[in-house]
Amino acid sequence: MRSAEIIAVGTELLLGQIVNSNAAFISKELAECGVYVYHHTVVGDNPERLKKVIEIAESRSDILIFSGGLGPTEDDITKQVLAEYLKKNIVYDADHLTKIEQFFAAREDKMSENNKRQAEVIEGSQVLSNDFGFAAGMFLEANAHTYILLPGPPSEMQPMFTKYAKPFLLKNSEREIILESKIIRFFGIGESKLADDLKDMIANQTNPTIATYAGENEVVIRVTASAKTREEALELIKATEEEIIKRDGAYIYGSGEVTLVDLVIQQLMDANMTISAAESLTAGLFQAELGGTTGISKIFKGGMVTYSSEMKHELLHVSKKTIEQEGVVSQACAIEMADNIRELCNTDIGISFTGVAGPEELEGNPVGTVWIGLSVVGSPTLAYRYTFNRDRNYNRRRAVKEGFALIKAFLDEKSDKKVE
Repeated sequence: MRSAEIIAVGTELLLGQIVNSNAAFISKELAECGVYVYHHTVVGDNPERLKKVIEIAESRSDILIFSGGLGPTEDDITKQVLAEYLKKNIVYDADHLTKIEQFFAAREDKMSENNKRQAEVIEGSQVLSNDFGFAAGMFLEANAHTYILLPGPPSEMQPMFTKYAKPFLLKNSEREIILESKIIRFFGIGESKLADDLKDMIANQTNPTIATYAGENEVVIRVTASAKTREEALELIKATEEEIIKRDGAYIYGSGEVTLVDLVIQQLMDANMTISAAESLTAGLFQAELGGTTGISKIFKGGMVTYSSEMKHELLHVSKKTIEQEGVVSQACAIEMADNIRELCNTDIGISFTGVAGPEELEGNPVGTVWIGLSVVGSPTLAYRYTFNRDRNYNRRRAVKEGFALIKAFLDEKSDKKVE
């Protein structure tokens, strides 16, 4: 069995300015490749200390995986130090250099000379593409060891590892296996509760393996199976998935890389239903989520952000009576906001968000109190109360997620009735 050491490079990690989440991610991924991880190392941006770390890692591990230190600044030293250690040259990767040059040219912006550093690679390495940034990754075999160099930002590192580095590891594995994974997505249940519901399955897991991950206001389970054929691996996954569905299927909203937002937008497009939004505490976050999708104008006509009571009345036409007697953090206000934005924008669905993001209570309502209104043509308008009890930005993000969950629940029910 091969062993690996994960080496995080960056003084900011030692100072506690950044949490080393990369090591946890890579460790979980390596377990699926049949690679043991015995050591995690963090080292600052110091060439001599990094060389010493490499020497120690080579003495006890077959695979050395570096994260960080591939950027454009002088303190990004990982590939330079490793190249010197291995007595190899640094060269430019033409494809990566072209990508960087085209980025700046498209924006009619001058590219500084140090940006080219991100296209530098160690001679003889397999270049790992960076689909979400500029720093090229590397896969290199030398001195009876494997070296993998990955960028530091998780948004760049994670897709690079899973899409490019991991296949190299599996290809070079001593075991001839097919590895298949399936992502199952949950909303409305916490990671600890989900793990507790599946604790016997997790404790006794062999093949497939079950891994839980806490996402942004949701939980993800990855079921991974190994077998001699893809069909055998998928059958193993199917049996485990069916058991998970029996226990917590009520919280499952989808699978794969499709998020809750993606799923709801696709449902709206399939149903040819238009939507508008009136936001108070979320301050446009819901509409921003919609706006991230290409072609969203087919279903999203517009909306309003009305923070003050005056704007709720003047722009959204929420009645003064409702504001004065019920308050802006109320069921009545959420209903009027949803109804009025739907009518003003002439859409099939109107959704509203009003509440107390924090840090102080409002109208006697504690921080985290949220009302979400849902107005749909031909259906009674409803408003739902939530209490999140967290910090300001969590409360806002969670409210948006709950809004998408409400729309999905409505569309699912509508679809079920149509089938009946």
